[in-house]
Amino acid sequence: MGRSRGGLSSKIHAVVDALGNPVAFHLSAGQASDLEGADVLLPHLSVGALLADRAYDASARVIEPMQRQGTQIVIPSHPTRKVQRDYDRVLYKDRHLIENFFAKLKQYRAIATR
Repeated sequence: MGRSRGGLSSKIHAVVDALGNPVAFHLSAGQASDLEGADVLLPHLSVGALLADRAYDASARVIEPMQRQGTQIVIPSHPTRKVQRDYDRVLYKDRHLIENFFAKLKQYRAIATR
């Protein structure tokens, strides 16, 4: 649990498969970076493509290790990146599966995701 001015908070990091079914979870403090979850979840992941949002646009921690495994990276470049990377925009549209998973998870009021 993380502590902030708003109180205690936590963050759920999740990996889902191509059908939107959960594969792995990691809980961290609410103020922790999204990359903390990536450091824990991605080394054990063997997939053909990795779809993630801009928060995971970190070359040394996410992109390069997954490319060494032969994974296609589908992550939009962060706006502050000097050289913008290309990504498959059509495949990126499937990222709604993870968003739908979190929406479903929030329906259970015992789980607070902030």
